[in-house]
Order: sequence, then structure tokens, then C-alpha cells
Amino acid sequence: MQPAATARSWSSPPQATEASPYAMPSPVQPASAKGTKETVKNALSRWGRKVGEATRKAEDLSRNTWQHLRTAPSIGEAAVGRIAQGTKVLAEGGRERIFRQAFSAPPDEQLRKSYACYLSTAAGPVMGVLYLSTARVAFCSDSPLSYEAGGGDRTEWSYYKVAIPLHRLRTASASASKLKPAEKFIQLVSVDKHEFWFMGFVNYDSAVAHLQEALSGFRNLQA
Repeated sequence: MQPAATARSWSSPPQATEASPYAMPSPVQPASAKGTKETVKNALSRWGRKVGEATRKAEDLSRNTWQHLRTAPSIGEAAVGRIAQGTKVLAEGGRERIFRQAFSAPPDEQLRKSYACYLSTAAGPVMGVLYLSTARVAFCSDSPLSYEAGGGDRTEWSYYKVAIPLHRLRTASASASKLKPAEKFIQLVSVDKHEFWFMGFVNYDSAVAHLQEALSGFRNLQA
């Protein structure tokens, strides 16, 4: 038997019986027109704020991604490099495993965050990943870089790595170019005054917040 096309008007709400133990009353309180309008207005207002926030985040991500790609000498090479890095992450079982292999991290050291970015060097920006763990801030290039060895007699290859223990990190500061505000940087300074500049973050604001939070939290633990 097909269900009725229109709703029925019950003389009383359905009650649980032996024949239908799953039925239960659920009374609905009458709502005023004014209350209904206010509810709709509030819901639309919350929805509008969420849409606005999501739009701003999408715009920031788009700008940061474009800035990340154009930081490299070649946008095409940067795009291919990011795809290759993503493939490597999948193939090797995630960023935490790559981090542990690259920096021989002990079992009690946990990776908190990782960010695609560039490290500024005298030879130009180096594309890689910045890792934030419970013990250090570290960077490893996406691919090996060539250098002259044996007095220039031969060329060898090596990953470009930097690792600063949190107890040796003095500051983590955010800055931007005065001429090109879209170019944003994070400066890390060690207690012995070594400086490292990172740029071209895809998630810049998150990187700044988590680095400063980690540094502040570590200092509070040491106090």
C-alpha cells in the first residue's frame, strides 16, 4: 500500500505501542511570526559571516600560492616541484615520516606543523619545507642542490638543511616588503645571532602564529 500523498491530521500524537514500539511523541511549540523572522535573520547573518570569512581565506590562499610560485626563478619549475613534493609525501607515508628520516628525530619528538616555503640564501631562494616539532624548527630543501667539492674538481649533491632547537631560538618575527607588501617573510634568529629568512609561504599567517606560539610556550616551560 502506497503512502498518502498529503499529511494526515491526527486526533492525538502517535504513542509507542506493542505494534509500533518505535513511535514517540515530539510536541512542537507554536512559534510567533516575529520569532520566526528573527531566527531566519540570525541564521542568514551567521551564514553571511561564515561565507565572508571563507572568501577571505580563499583569497589569501590564492595570493599566497601565487606568491609562492613566483618566488622561484621559474614558475613552471616551482609548480612541478610542488607536485613532485606532494607525490613524495604520499609515497613515503606522510610529512612526519619524511621529517623523521631527514632529521633523525627521536621517538619522543613529535611533528606539529609543516609549511611549504623558501629559504633565502646567498645563491637565491631554496624551495623546501619548514618543519615545526616539539623540539626544533627545521628546514629541508625539496631536492638536492649541487656544490663543488674537492677544490672544484667534482660536483656533488646534497639536501639543504637547517635545524634550530627551540631552546636556541631567540625570535620568530613577521615582516613584509615595503615596496611589495605581498612579499612576506619570517625571520628566525638564534640566541647566537644567526639569522634565517623564510618566504613564499602558502599558509603564511598560520606559520607565523604557530612559530610564535611554540617559542612562547617553550619559554614558559623553561621559566
